Amino acid sequence: MSSSIVRISVRSYSKAVDPIQQLFVDKIREYDQKLKANGGALFDPTPELERERSNQYLMLKRQLFKDSNPENLTQFPEFRFEDRPLDDINMEPSKKN
Repeated sequence: MSSSIVRISVRSYSKAVDPIQQLFVDKIREYDQKLKANGGALFDPTPELERERSNQYLMLKRQLFKDSNPENLTQFPEFRFEDRPLDDINMEPSKKN
């Protein structure tokens, strides 16, 4: 008998939460649509938010790229390593007297 009470209470609880869950899912979908419509950039930004974003961007650029000036910080940097030429190694064992 106790298991049937638990099932009934779980069902009634899930029905009570369902409108809130649906509202949450709707807001996530709305956010996704706005994000796609704006090309992945911020949507509905305030001037203060844009100014703060710009300041943070410049601060990171100064801290991380002191010597270079990258155009796009969202791309992974390209590394180029050049090996120094190696000297030939004498394959014969050295003769010690």
